[in-house]
Amino acid sequence: MNRHLRQAVLVTAALAAGLAMTACQNGSGSDGSSSTGSSQHKSSSKKTGTSKDSDTSKDSTSTGASAQNAAGSSQQGVSGTFAGGTVSYLAPGKYTVHVAGKTDQAFFVADDTAVHGAGAICGSTGSEAGPSCTLDQLETATKKAAVTADVTLKDGIATVVRERHDVENGTGATGVNGTWFGNVAYLAPGKFTVSDMKGVEQAFFVSDSTRVYGAGTICGTSQSEETPQCTLTQLESAAKKGVSAEVETKDGIATTVTEDR
Repeated sequence: MNRHLRQAVLVTAALAAGLAMTACQNGSGSDGSSSTGSSQHKSSSKKTGTSKDSDTSKDSTSTGASAQNAAGSSQQGVSGTFAGGTVSYLAPGKYTVHVAGKTDQAFFVADDTAVHGAGAICGSTGSEAGPSCTLDQLETATKKAAVTADVTLKDGIATVVRERHDVENGTGATGVNGTWFGNVAYLAPGKFTVSDMKGVEQAFFVSDSTRVYGAGTICGTSQSEETPQCTLTQLESAAKKGVSAEVETKDGIATTVTEDR
């Protein structure tokens, strides 16, 4: 009986020792595995998040730079003279000039833009001098109604805004129609006069649709049987010296200027 008791005690002690060892191994393995896995998962997540943020930042920077470059390249506007136009206010420092048969052209003004009035912007309708006006006067006038004027642009910015004398401002009334033969003289960009034999002068404007034909002074040669077509720049250069020509106008704008042979 004592022998059986001792055997039972020994078996029980062995079982208890085995259970304790198994519990220690399971606890150590679970903690180690869980800790290591968690650490790896956090590290992986952190690296992935940083990479995505970096890529997004690069894409955003690239897009922003492209937009800035596109905006910068589109800032350069048109150059040219818009004669016989109608100027309307758009926003502070921004206007449009409308010329019959053409798309409205937006433009800006700057501190060195020269503005000359003829009664609507400033000055009086009877004055031929075309007094200088301020940009504020231009804005005030065009906010009330469109003003007929010639506009010269360089890179989308007006160098000169010259109110017209021969058209009733702001009403859309048209200029003179007819044919004149005499000496053509230069007045201002896009504006000329033609004087008859009695010395009576008629002001007129030119536009991109004005056809100019030369006979040696404007362009071409006097010996040529054909009458070549000249540019508005060539007409301006010749008119500054004086040239005899026939001028046909419609609404105050020359349709043709044909040099006299």
